[in-house]
Amino acid sequence: MSSIKGLYYGLIVLIFITACCQKSIDFVEIKHFPVDNMEGIIGGSGVFIDKEISSDGNGSLCITAIEPAAVRLYETGDIDIENAKLICQAKLRTEVVEGQVYMEMLCHFPGKGEFFSRPLQFALTGSNEWTSHEVPFFLKKGENPDNVKINIIIEGKGKVWIDDIRLIKAKLN
Repeated sequence: MSSIKGLYYGLIVLIFITACCQKSIDFVEIKHFPVDNMEGIIGGSGVFIDKEISSDGNGSLCITAIEPAAVRLYETGDIDIENAKLICQAKLRTEVVEGQVYMEMLCHFPGKGEFFSRPLQFALTGSNEWTSHEVPFFLKKGENPDNVKINIIIEGKGKVWIDDIRLIKAKLN
């Protein structure tokens, strides 16, 4: 009887390990932008690296907006992805923001143009400590963007920090 119990527990452990290993390939990091220097940042006015305030201790991008602005952060060029969920993850912090702040991801498709994703339901306003944000873009089979743009939209004024930006490829459910 104890050998059957051992076999049963061994089977449960095997199923658990298989499930864990399967999860690890459900997400693949495509690009990582640590945002600790201005390299690659397209930027605009009122944009600088803040070495004092950071989610990871290495610096962050600080944006001081005195009016509404769309701040262009990064472009990827062709990333060769289709039939997947493309997710842009980042950490955001705000100080005395009047209006809303949110991330935006734009995907350009050859012959079709540019399409955007904006998670407006998670827009920030006022003052907030570091929070994690995600912008998803669902790509069907044959939809392969030749460029991806990552932006911060500030519909008002205030101070915004962004740090630790990642592009993740995830399986479609």
